Amino acid sequence: MILPNARGATGPRGSSRTRVLYHALVTTIGMVTGGALQAVARQFLPAGPAKEFLTAGLTFYMDPQPINVILMRFTLGPLAIDVSLISLLGILLAYLIARSLF
Repeated sequence: MILPNARGATGPRGSSRTRVLYHALVTTIGMVTGGALQAVARQFLPAGPAKEFLTAGLTFYMDPQPINVILMRFTLGPLAIDVSLISLLGILLAYLIARSLF
């Protein structure tokens, strides 16, 4: 039995590959947006507890990793990801906008 989804349409909503690409794209756009918001907040918010709370974050860092495959040799990294409350809000904002559009 096929039940209508939230928008009233019946049938599958798309392949799982399409959903994975959709979520990866929305997350990437949210990370970039959140990073931009974080940079603006660090630059323009006045010093105080609000600025410290919103812009303080964790930085995950990966050293360069050499990868040696039989015919190729390359190095991945260094890679650093800075996660703060504002960057998470950027991801949430991108998801909400994408959900309202599609």
